[in-house]
Amino acid sequence: QVQLVESGGGLVQAGGSLRLSCAASGRTLSIYATGWFRQAPGKEREFVAAISWSDGNTYYADSVKGRFTISRDNAKNTVYLQQNSLRPEDTAVYYCAAADEEAYKTVVPTTAYKYDYWGQGTQVTVSS
Repeated sequence: QVQLVESGGGLVQAGGSLRLSCAASGRTLSIYATGWFRQAPGKEREFVAAISWSDGNTYYADSVKGRFTISRDNAKNTVYLQQNSLRPEDTAVYYCAAADEEAYKTVVPTTAYKYDYWGQGTQVTVSS
């Protein structure tokens, strides 16, 4: 089992920045990829960014490219999501997810159902 705990959410004005953290514990050696998803009220959960734990390859949704950066600290078993130039439409609950399928070591998934473990979420609110 893997446990994920997100932190770093909050209220920020448009144009501001936040850094979200996702700390993993438990069977962390089984994690091959970590992703961030978000869900706004009345909307479906959507992919934001993902990173491979082996080679560090990153993937982003078009809506956040150039503004968000995903990174990892293997020693701390932590994945970060640096959010810059935030917009009101970025307002959502952000979830961290981990995949433990070895196939995802090189082909990082961008769909929610391929992830096995989820955190409780952290709220990001961007005011205009």
